Amino acid sequence: MSIYDSDNYEPCRSVAHLVGQVRTEMLAALDRELTADRHVADIGVTAAQFIVMARLAAAERKKSASDLCKEMSYDAGAMTRMIDRLESKGLIRRARCPQDRRLVYIEMTDQGRAVYPRLREISMAIQNRFLRGFSRTDTRQLEGLLGRMLENVA
Repeated sequence: MSIYDSDNYEPCRSVAHLVGQVRTEMLAALDRELTADRHVADIGVTAAQFIVMARLAAAERKKSASDLCKEMSYDAGAMTRMIDRLESKGLIRRARCPQDRRLVYIEMTDQGRAVYPRLREISMAIQNRFLRGFSRTDTRQLEGLLGRMLENVA
């Protein structure tokens, strides 16, 4: 069954467009808050950099730059620059795998782990702002629907 056809498809009102627009607006709002927050503004973390840190914080196993590229749909060059910036801020570090020196893992530093809870708190506040007026049930349903969309990718 097709949801869209030539009679009812309006690209600028489609799910793909709206999801992309919400993502863009959420990242912009997060960038503004990270810049304004007195606890983290001096570190200069961007929304995109926060996402890398969040991936590392949530990881059940060590991550390589390649893992992060796949998860975030970033190209290798962009990810290298992102990791370089976070490393220069002292928030993450590259660590060679002792068993296979060719493999380099990305991990948060003590400073990164110390600042991460505040970054997470700011991110959570942004999401809650975007979900204002949604019930917990609405939010869980939206998460479920978006999760189902991602399952369709595979």
